[in-house]
Amino acid sequence: MFAVIKTGGKQYRVAANDLLKIEKVEGQVGDIVEIGHVLAHGEGENVTFGAPFVDGALVTAEVVEQGKNRTVIAFKKRRRQNSRRKIGHRQLLTTVRIAEILLGGAKPTKKAAAKTEAKAAPKKEAKAEAAPNEAEAKATETAAPLFKTPKGEPDDLTVIKGIGPVAAGQLNEQGITTFAQIAKLSDKDVAKIDEHMPFRPDQIMDWREQAKELAKK
Repeated sequence: MFAVIKTGGKQYRVAANDLLKIEKVEGQVGDIVEIGHVLAHGEGENVTFGAPFVDGALVTAEVVEQGKNRTVIAFKKRRRQNSRRKIGHRQLLTTVRIAEILLGGAKPTKKAAAKTEAKAAPKKEAKAEAAPNEAEAKATETAAPLFKTPKGEPDDLTVIKGIGPVAAGQLNEQGITTFAQIAKLSDKDVAKIDEHMPFRPDQIMDWREQAKELAKK
C-alpha cells in the first residue's frame, strides 16, 4: 500500500519503511509523528483520492534524524568573470521512516510523542533534573573541534588560494592549522568538513592539492 502525503508545502509518495527527508517537524530521534494530510492512497491500480484529503486517513513516521540541508550556492554570470555568492540559508530538515499507513480512522500502534509526553507528566520532575546535564553534554559535544590540532607553529592558511581570513579562522577553530594537515585530508575528512562547515568538497580538494605543494617547501 502507498499514500500521497502533504507536509511542509510539498507532496511525497510513501510506503511503509520508506526513508525520506521532509521540512522540519518537532520531535526527538525515535519519536513518532503523525501526518494527517493524506491526499491519496492505493494499492496496485486501485487508487482513492481525497477532496482534498482522505477522511480518516493517517500516516505515522518515526523521527530518524534532525539536521540541516546543504548551504545553497548562487552563481551569477558577469561579463568576463564569474562570481560566487553564498545565500547563507540551510533549510532545517527531518529524516523520517514511514511506520504505518492507516485508513478509516484506525488508531496507530504507537502514539505520537505529544500524547506520550502528556501521559508521562508525573515523571517530569525526574526528567527535568537530568535535562541540564544532557544539555551540558550536548553543548560540550557541539563545541568540540572536528580535528585534533597538531603540535607546532600554525601555517598561514591564507597562502592557499581560495582561503581568506574568515575561512582560515573557521578552519583553525576546527583544529586545522597547517598545510601538512590539509594535504593529508582523506576523502572521509573532506565529507566531514562538507557536512559541518560552509565549504564544498571541490573547494576542499583543491586546497588539499595546493597544500601538498606548500607542505614540501
